[in-house]
Amino acid sequence: MNPRDLFPPEEENLSLVVGEDMNGERLDVFLAWKLDRTRSQIQALIREGKVKIEEGKKAKPSLVVRSGMGISVSIEPRPLQELVPEPVDFGVVYGDEDILVIDKPSGLIVHPSPGHWRGTLVNGLLHKFPEIAGSGASGRPGIVHRLDASTSGLMVVSRNNRSHDILTRAFQERQVRKEYLALVWGEPREFQGRIDLPIGRNPRNRYRMAISSSGKRAVTEYTLLWSRKEFSFVRCVLLTGRTHQIRVHMKHIGCPLVGDQLYAPRKRTPFGLDRVFLHSWILGFDHPRSGEPMLFRSFIHPELRRFLGEVFSRGRGRQ
Repeated sequence: MNPRDLFPPEEENLSLVVGEDMNGERLDVFLAWKLDRTRSQIQALIREGKVKIEEGKKAKPSLVVRSGMGISVSIEPRPLQELVPEPVDFGVVYGDEDILVIDKPSGLIVHPSPGHWRGTLVNGLLHKFPEIAGSGASGRPGIVHRLDASTSGLMVVSRNNRSHDILTRAFQERQVRKEYLALVWGEPREFQGRIDLPIGRNPRNRYRMAISSSGKRAVTEYTLLWSRKEFSFVRCVLLTGRTHQIRVHMKHIGCPLVGDQLYAPRKRTPFGLDRVFLHSWILGFDHPRSGEPMLFRSFIHPELRRFLGEVFSRGRGRQ
């Protein structure tokens, strides 16, 4: 790694453009996420006049940013944590010179962040595929989308900047097929349904998301595959990609995910399952170089199969 990456200059001027995925967010929320700083740090920068809006609007923390909006920031960067390549357990479903398709185990955090600088998927990718260091953002090389730490299944990773840009655009423009399998408490009222409700940050708990009229549009389609006693097995299709989208939407219709201690803390999960029962099982997209349609499938992981076996033995339900 270049020493200048670890000891950057005292101040730098950054030019940022708001992407579609952050459309409608507050300015301080957008900058906190983009620059990996706290909102109080960002608000201080705004008060000091170090944040400028290209459209001539006055910068204030509550300003709603829009897709395509240009923002410049003068900021003193802090020394970066060096990304350490290290062995990490994950599956590789497919790989070529442009992309990798990963089968992520539950419990694996995707990229380093404060408090989690080691043992992430990115650390493991750098160990096995060091060339991804030059793809995308320096703190999260190769990453074009994320799964929650407790969610298992398929992810696509870029191996060069061209692929990173094309795949990022495909996710932003909703050109990627994303299907999940989930086990939920209760039974949906309808065999099939479409949940089109906006999701935003929960004002009382920063770690949770919630249905919010001021949030961003979120659309989930679901199909009931079968039910047994108090459990239902559902297929969920994401038409948008909001944080905790399936977890929030299924809770809203009275069917929180099994094992979800954040959104269903009073539901005690039987059979020793210590994770959220959510698995990314189908991922489809056009190859960033050839344009060829690609479709991948990951069958549910062993700990989930064992849990389903216990549920299935509990008696008959609707199929």
